[in-house]
Amino acid sequence: MIKVRNKKAIRNLSDKSFRANKIRNIFAVIAIALTALLFTSIFTMGFGAVESMQRASMAMSGGDGHAVIKYVTDQEYEAVSKHPLIKEMAYCRILCDSVDNENLIKRRTEFWYYDDTGLKFGFAEPTGGHKPQAENEVLADTKTLELMGVPLEVGAPLSLELCVHGKQVKRDFVLAGWWESDPGFNIGQIFSSRAYVDAHLDELQNTYYQDSSLSGAVNGYVKFENSLNIERDLETVLTESGFSIEEGSPNYMATGVNWAYMSTGVALDAGMIIGLACALLLFVFTGYLIIYNIFQISVLRDIRFYGLLKTVGTTGRQLRTIIRRQALMLSLIGIPIGLLGGFFVGKALVPTLMAQSTYAGSAVSVSPNPLIFAGAAVFALLTVLISTYKPGKMAAKVSPVEAVGYTDNGQGNRKKLKKSKNGAKPERMALANLGRNKKRTLLVILSLGLSIVLTNTVFTLSQSVDVNKALENFCDSDFLIGHADLFNHQYDGEESALSERFIAAVSGQEGFETGGRLYGSWGSYQSKTSAQTMNRQPDGSCSTALYGLEEFPFSRLRLVDGELDADKLATGNYILEGVATDDHGNVEMNSANHKVGDVLTLTCDDKVREMTVLGHVVENPNTNTDGSWLGSIFFLPSEVYKELTGKTYVMSYAFNISDDQEAGMETFLKQYTDSAQPTMNYKSKFTALAGLKGIQDTAVLIGGALALIIGLIGVLNFINAILTSILTRRKEFAMLQSIGMTRKQLVKMLCFEGSYYATLTAASSVVLSIACSLLIVRPLCGQIWFTSYHFVFWPLLIVLPLLFVLGIFVPLIAYHTTDKQSIVERLREIE
Repeated sequence: MIKVRNKKAIRNLSDKSFRANKIRNIFAVIAIALTALLFTSIFTMGFGAVESMQRASMAMSGGDGHAVIKYVTDQEYEAVSKHPLIKEMAYCRILCDSVDNENLIKRRTEFWYYDDTGLKFGFAEPTGGHKPQAENEVLADTKTLELMGVPLEVGAPLSLELCVHGKQVKRDFVLAGWWESDPGFNIGQIFSSRAYVDAHLDELQNTYYQDSSLSGAVNGYVKFENSLNIERDLETVLTESGFSIEEGSPNYMATGVNWAYMSTGVALDAGMIIGLACALLLFVFTGYLIIYNIFQISVLRDIRFYGLLKTVGTTGRQLRTIIRRQALMLSLIGIPIGLLGGFFVGKALVPTLMAQSTYAGSAVSVSPNPLIFAGAAVFALLTVLISTYKPGKMAAKVSPVEAVGYTDNGQGNRKKLKKSKNGAKPERMALANLGRNKKRTLLVILSLGLSIVLTNTVFTLSQSVDVNKALENFCDSDFLIGHADLFNHQYDGEESALSERFIAAVSGQEGFETGGRLYGSWGSYQSKTSAQTMNRQPDGSCSTALYGLEEFPFSRLRLVDGELDADKLATGNYILEGVATDDHGNVEMNSANHKVGDVLTLTCDDKVREMTVLGHVVENPNTNTDGSWLGSIFFLPSEVYKELTGKTYVMSYAFNISDDQEAGMETFLKQYTDSAQPTMNYKSKFTALAGLKGIQDTAVLIGGALALIIGLIGVLNFINAILTSILTRRKEFAMLQSIGMTRKQLVKMLCFEGSYYATLTAASSVVLSIACSLLIVRPLCGQIWFTSYHFVFWPLLIVLPLLFVLGIFVPLIAYHTTDKQSIVERLREIE
């Protein structure tokens, strides 16, 4: 075969064909843009969530330094800071063991000196005022200042009650500057000037390794050239600086790697990888459905054109080149539009996604990462190329004779004659028309049904959130009140006791029904049958947490085995052991150290008593304990507890309120803990309910947004299929009208075609929705502890009528839009 240089001719043919297919181009650009938008929004949500979590993790871990050397002296800091591997290093000095201001009890606050690099690493550069310079100037976060009642004004006075090397000191300062608190970071930070450190060097000597006092210890936050191999670089720096990371070595230096850097050890499990791969394949398939259909219809419509090109010597490869070139030209237009729109859609959804994560409340950060656009563009372009492969192959294979006789039935010019006794009724003709090209009909139905199935699946998942199951874990009463330390997991016995004044205040509120006190303290026990190994002392005794419950909280205990006999327990000779449960509420009996009937000797201060395990009950850190785990946990009636321990201070108080006063009690508790007794706090079932509602809303919002995009693609595919079908059959319609078919009958036939599409889509959507619900949602609900599978059908009942409206009106509007010529003109058009 003689090789002819005709690339320029092929390009000209492709470009002229491209310009001639204006309607096809519009649909294709929209389809490609929507496909790119789908990928970009998903990638943006993924990258945005990771970035926001990493930013929140950095804030919680102390900053964005790669690693830290801890509790060092100035000399040790200087020795390490000179190493060439270190790009930047922040000097940070702890100025006290604790900040003890009473109005900061709900927000543990730290007092430091950070140099400029440290403030940058710690996201604490002032957004108002300036960095502290004078000895009495400080910089603080806005939430801490709000709790202290300090206005955001330069020069505003404030006092700090500090514990320095075990001694209490009170010092007066003025506010130099402030920065906006990270809402997800519940630790207050106050920074002094270098002048303050120099003025108090005598009391800021580092004695950490002598008495564990933090006052005066220096931490150095390190940044290397990049976040790869942080541990290796850190070990190299320390070793070459004359120190060791081996605990117990004479030159040991404590270190830490910033866990916020996900590159240091994030592993995707097999389930997550499979899930992500399936999601990407779903989106590729969604884009494929419409782009493939658009180009297939385009090729079928122009089949005679491709046949004529073959008669003049155009090869199949050149025909594929023509189609691929057009697809790339359309991609150059559609993909950038989709990338831009998808970024803003994804960016808008990231805050909602973050609100339901463990980083809820943290600042959200979504940067235009080039990887987002590169990844989305690659997947979108790959989808386009896959979608145009078969249409290009079809155009390459067609022979000139088949092309001339092509009639849009998917079989060339081979037709099977059918006999009918009922005549050519519009509804029968419409059904026959759908069977002309079964593959195209199937693709249109799939693309329409996919969004409906996804929508129903999303709502099924959101409606499977089980409020009662979740509340069983979070709370067993309407409200629980206690000291702020209890809810910060820092309960410390009598110093963290709930005030009787607070109990009296809530029990006197309108609508109060019933309540009861919970007591908590610690002791030890000995038993020949104990399986406990944690906190076991040399004499064989084991540490334990002991709880006393009044009648109301006692009645809420969930019995696992044995007895819950109040009379036996009242004798003081029996005790209940607590056992843990997993997230699904399943009892973990391996957490119990005794069997029913085991005898143990309990010691509380100087009191010793022999007791028998009467049964096991569920221990719940959210309701009936302080959340600590010392090994075994035991429960007693309150009177027996007080007699045995001699302790009468209250740990918490659980109570119920009438339904009509719930909102009022919530308001009262918030006001009371904000002003009357700021050291007290509370939690309620309503905060848990709000969190669950947020999870439901998030599932509906994100899933609904994806379903909407996929739905638009499906509708676009349907419109394109109907419109192209009408355009390619104009001569056929003219012939039908020429032999007596009225315009009304023709329109009726087209409306029936659309309604058949809707019917088939509805039927397939129902079947696929049930299948997805049973095969995907039900197993998923089995893995999520706060869900109980519940299939919902009402989204289908709302969407399916809209589908039938679409099926009737799209063909009607499309026909009226294209019906501009007379019958004679249309009959002559192809000649």
